[in-house]
Amino acid sequence: MQVIGSFRVAADHPSLPGHFPDRPIVPGVVLLDEVVALILVALAARSAVGLPAVKFIRPVLPEQVVTVSCGEASAGRVAFIGAVASQVVLRGSVQLGAVT
Repeated sequence: MQVIGSFRVAADHPSLPGHFPDRPIVPGVVLLDEVVALILVALAARSAVGLPAVKFIRPVLPEQVVTVSCGEASAGRVAFIGAVASQVVLRGSVQLGAVT
């Protein structure tokens, strides 16, 4: 797998209040949105049409930097891993489609 980029979710992100009180964690949908965006940039001229496999392994806290790696696209899918400080926090695959 090759590192394709990184991101962080700011502590004032609108999804964080109430998720969870006194100990905010970044919602999975926000993580996936950022991961897919990086994959689409890395594999220009593609769109994402599904997430056939996703596993959240550790919580991600606001302001933590998530480094994203992905493999080669095969059969219209690409595997990815997200890590914080070299610890895997999520993994899965994205189903790729034609540009819409």
